[in-house]
Amino acid sequence: MAAGDAVFLTGSSGFVGSHVLRALLEAGYTVRALVRPGSQSLPPLDGCVPVHGDLRQPAALIPKMNGCRYLVHVAALYSFSPSRRGDIWRTNVAGCKGVLEAAAAAGVERAVVTSSSAAVGPAHDGRPATEVDFADEGKGSPYHYSKCEQERVALAARLPAVLVLPTAPVGPADWKPTPTGKLIVDFMRGQIFASLGGGMNVVAVEDVAAAHVLALQHGTPHERYLVGGENLTFQALWQVLAQTCGRKPPSMRIPYGLALTLGWTGELQFRLLHRGRTSDDAPLVPLEGVRMARHYMFVSDAKARSQLSYSSTSVQAALERSVKWYYDHGYAQ
Repeated sequence: MAAGDAVFLTGSSGFVGSHVLRALLEAGYTVRALVRPGSQSLPPLDGCVPVHGDLRQPAALIPKMNGCRYLVHVAALYSFSPSRRGDIWRTNVAGCKGVLEAAAAAGVERAVVTSSSAAVGPAHDGRPATEVDFADEGKGSPYHYSKCEQERVALAARLPAVLVLPTAPVGPADWKPTPTGKLIVDFMRGQIFASLGGGMNVVAVEDVAAAHVLALQHGTPHERYLVGGENLTFQALWQVLAQTCGRKPPSMRIPYGLALTLGWTGELQFRLLHRGRTSDDAPLVPLEGVRMARHYMFVSDAKARSQLSYSSTSVQAALERSVKWYYDHGYAQ
């Protein structure tokens, strides 16, 4: 890897992608950052050249990639909105296939593709999931199923690809926000009244960004690398957020059957109110979130630590940065 090598980056205006952009620039790469129509513009950054295009028109991306040595494909749609399920497939699966084909045609040497820890599923019999595990596709959400399919597409591509599987990233600039970020915002607003069992691995988004650079430099093509921080029960997560926000954590635990009923009710109401319209909004109790929340989405990222020299920083500090960013930008009002 030579300083100044050109990287074509997708998803640069998104939460994870914006941090990956900065990590690539700090590592000495020049970056052509794909900006799709309608997305927010990028701030001026030395070494970054914004290029306009759409994953749904991959052939038009080939001339924009000419001269790039690498592709880092971060762009994805992560939403619990019932009206975005078709868009999830078109972006996460078809979009990945198209951009990898375009990169191969443009002479790009290798790629890093952002997958998700959702593709390995929850902990198994108390053992954190690893890269040898695969999610049960019949029981996941449309987003999780799309990430499983995306991995198949990436591994079958002509272009050698390294897969990075982040857990639940938190930190500043989750402006949309992602479903994980919405959990934080809902807690800040006092809208988390009860909790299910289960938990998830939480990681600082800056660590996820650094892992993409490490995967580009040291990753083995066709290998999967989980990238995480700390395995936290939801009760432990609420405790950390309570300390950060000055709020009390939820003391009531809701039965899964009741939560599932609320999720289905919200799903049906949403479909009736948003019939024929596309919206990023999701029900107050999203059905997919309910299904996820009863599991322990715990992982081991030992492979990335040993093979990529990956390391993680404090999740509590990352949550504090996230909360501060939301306060500063008016999300908790």
